[in-house]
Amino acid sequence: MIPADLPLEFVRVVERAAIAAARTMGRGDGKEADRVAVEAMRREMESVDMVGTIVIGEGERDEAPMLYIGEKVGTGHGPSVDIAVDPLEGTNLCATGASGAMAVLAAAEQGGLLHAPDIYMEKLVVPGAAREKVDLDASVAENLAGIADALNRDVDDLVIIVLDRPRHEELIASIREAGARIRLIGDGDLSAGISAAVLGTGVHAVMGVGGAPEGVLTAAAMRCLNGSIQGRLVLTRPSDADRLKKMGITDLGRVYQTEDLAPGENIIFAAAGVTRGTLLQGIRFFGDGVRAHCLVMTTRPRQVRFIDAIHVDDESRAAVRF
Repeated sequence: MIPADLPLEFVRVVERAAIAAARTMGRGDGKEADRVAVEAMRREMESVDMVGTIVIGEGERDEAPMLYIGEKVGTGHGPSVDIAVDPLEGTNLCATGASGAMAVLAAAEQGGLLHAPDIYMEKLVVPGAAREKVDLDASVAENLAGIADALNRDVDDLVIIVLDRPRHEELIASIREAGARIRLIGDGDLSAGISAAVLGTGVHAVMGVGGAPEGVLTAAAMRCLNGSIQGRLVLTRPSDADRLKKMGITDLGRVYQTEDLAPGENIIFAAAGVTRGTLLQGIRFFGDGVRAHCLVMTTRPRQVRFIDAIHVDDESRAAVRF
């Protein structure tokens, strides 16, 4: 049983990571931005009453000093929870001061999130209405036609987000040939995926190859938003197959649906904006205080909450401004 106050505890966790990262914004040092976000998130999680296990983190034990896959977090008292984290989604965005950087966390009961290593994943993210109209094995043109039909639009009305990478040259050409419009992004396909499931953002799908950990986090968000993601793991190194088998993944060609990536019944998704994005404001500092904008979603109960929090230093007499 997931306690009712745990989602708000996770808001506190992502807030602290976002604030730490925001203090490095625009300084051009992505590694430092990621490091302080990781440290802040880990430190804050130590005070949360739970028996937490990191299932998506900063890497395996030998590759990351903290928040590694398999690490235990929390006070050691309370519910057993599997946790997926991205302390700084959009590291390069934060380093350059670009929009869309976030601190992100997803959680579920034990076994509620796929244990996926940090390798690539082919992804297709669409609104819930288009869930039955797309297939990762279908052509780009077929999927775009299906999305357009589900949304009662023409294909040339659609906006598709694609990571701006050389590996997507053929995909980009196919989308353009089909007549849809493209928004290329340099980083942050998780926030893009969330936008695809929210009406009114002007984003209708996300296509292409990105990180598998972000795919699991996106799936957790889709479960809360009734959106849809399909994903297939992409092996780029000989060692990838061995890593997957060690984690219990043997069907290397499997197409994962939303419920395969995030099968839990009690899912929590929390995010805090680091820099201003489509859904979240960035961290704003004023005198002796800071303002944070967070999103927290749950499947039980089905809730989506935006939280605008102002933190003023205890000894400060600073006026709070709206």
